[in-house]
Amino acid sequence: MTVDVATQLAELRRGAQDLLPEDGLAKKLARGTPLRVKAGFDPTAPDLHLGHTVLINKLRQFQQFGHEVIFLIGDFTGLIGDPTGRNATRPRLTPAEVQANARTYEQQIFRILDPQRTRVEFNSRWFGTMSAAGLIEIAAKHTVARMLERDDFAKRYHAGQPISIHEFLYPLVQGYDSVALEADVELGGTDQKFNLLVGRHLQEACGQEPQIVLTMPLLEGLDGVQKMSKSLGNYVGIAEPADEMFGKLMKISDELMWRYFELLSFRPLAEIAQLRQSIAEGRNPRDVKFELAREIVARFHDAGAAERAQAGFVARFSDRQLPTDLDAEEVAAEDGAGLRLPAALKALRLVASNSEAARKIAEGAVRIDGEKVTDRDTRLPVGADHVLQLGPRRFARVRVVAKT
Repeated sequence: MTVDVATQLAELRRGAQDLLPEDGLAKKLARGTPLRVKAGFDPTAPDLHLGHTVLINKLRQFQQFGHEVIFLIGDFTGLIGDPTGRNATRPRLTPAEVQANARTYEQQIFRILDPQRTRVEFNSRWFGTMSAAGLIEIAAKHTVARMLERDDFAKRYHAGQPISIHEFLYPLVQGYDSVALEADVELGGTDQKFNLLVGRHLQEACGQEPQIVLTMPLLEGLDGVQKMSKSLGNYVGIAEPADEMFGKLMKISDELMWRYFELLSFRPLAEIAQLRQSIAEGRNPRDVKFELAREIVARFHDAGAAERAQAGFVARFSDRQLPTDLDAEEVAAEDGAGLRLPAALKALRLVASNSEAARKIAEGAVRIDGEKVTDRDTRLPVGADHVLQLGPRRFARVRVVAKT
């Protein structure tokens, strides 16, 4: 069944940041022929996490509308290392590391995408046989001045920090992927906007119709501050056990929950709005968070596993004998990074001073939602709602709000 252009645009724009050019996608959809849609992933780590799935979910939407989806594994670009957002040259991976990671990606993506309607490509297919002359020809189609327009390169250049020549090659190599695949649309995170636009430039220079660029926001990790990253430890891996995945999702703040609904849930936006309204009318935010966690766990496991994970979570919560009738006390965050745990303990009158708080944390006497915490630098993000415990019998519930 053919879906009209207006409906496709409404769904494809959901959660998106940039659509360049603004009217380009509508024009291509109006032709009525399937579009070739690609998204590239460098296999720099063995496991995909929910942050990666923001793009994969968008690929799924294109796929459901009958378009051709290309999941591109950057086994060649992974050897270069993406310099995006870096203030120093990224350490390079070995070919063996890249290939091992790439194999895990192939296994994981079909938890979201239809394997019968997904084309998996590796960019080593065209770059692995390309001569030096071919690479020079690509480089001749771009300028150093344009490359230095990129924010992270410009900052490093003006700060006198080194930029390796191979880092300049990365946007060109990524851009050429779109030429090799004759892409109609390329998806990427907002941090990839420059690289995606290089793809448009190279396609035009090679006589192709430039691709449409669609960027998606970077998903914040469990801390609600930094983007989700395995190296930062704030991630939810899509291959993790159901119980672990469910427990992690229940730790996100009530405010961050809506960001996850928008970018990760397959529910209609109207249904998400109804969930917001139910909380405004008095529903416990935890119950709504249960719905989010169940949906995501069921996607990567199954509905039964999601139900068991919730039951296990509730049982563990009850076994810790945490009180459920505490009124939350609002405490303002110290800054955008959230509220430090010692300050929270003091504000809730569980301790008399920050020094006492630090001592109790070091002793292992402090728990957050039943989990022992020993790092005094732990922060509770804005929107967080947690039960803090000092010793065996002292409890308080805190809701962190933005500083006014």
